Amino acid sequence: MNIEERLHRIWATLPEGVSLVAVSKFHPAERIEEAYRAGQRIFGESRPQEMAAKQATLPADIEWHMIGHLQTNKVKMIAPFVAMISSVDSDRLVEEIEKQAAKNERTIDILLEVHVAQEETKSGWDIDSLRAYITSGAFKRMAHIRVRGVMTIASNTDDEAVVRRDFQTIREIFEELKPTFGEAFDTLSIGMSDDYPIALEYGSTMVRIGTAIFGAREY
Repeated sequence: MNIEERLHRIWATLPEGVSLVAVSKFHPAERIEEAYRAGQRIFGESRPQEMAAKQATLPADIEWHMIGHLQTNKVKMIAPFVAMISSVDSDRLVEEIEKQAAKNERTIDILLEVHVAQEETKSGWDIDSLRAYITSGAFKRMAHIRVRGVMTIASNTDDEAVVRRDFQTIREIFEELKPTFGEAFDTLSIGMSDDYPIALEYGSTMVRIGTAIFGAREY
């Protein structure tokens, strides 16, 4: 099965209003072009250097999403063009994105990454720290950031009950924060190749799928 066929199979499973981020990290530009020709427009990368190199050579209407942990000193590499930064996990990163967006006279969409999984190695805000930062009013001072929603990665486990607990927790956080940010806060980014059908049950509006589209990564 080729990339186009895999994409059509996945699209057929997604309800209306759910966006597909094709996770293209570590895959060559040629494979992204194949997905692009099939009609895919949103691609997710985890390394700023790789994203910037691909953006320079691939079609201009691609919507690039940063989905991996982002160091503050790398924000400037992607600020001129990135459509969404999905992995915003600290106040320092929020403030650097605002700074670089202002320099580029842009508004950058972000998702707040919240840690709900069992593994301590996963990144993301703990919910109490995030609540405190929001309550401080910091986001109200930032004219070049639009907070679109939340993102998490569920626990890496075969125990479906644990995955469901993670998705239920992030859904409750999404609903809790929505009144603070208003209508623009419309994105619940949960679900990857192995667990996205479960994520859809919990209201996911954006799934991040790589392996099921491109196959094993080429490191």
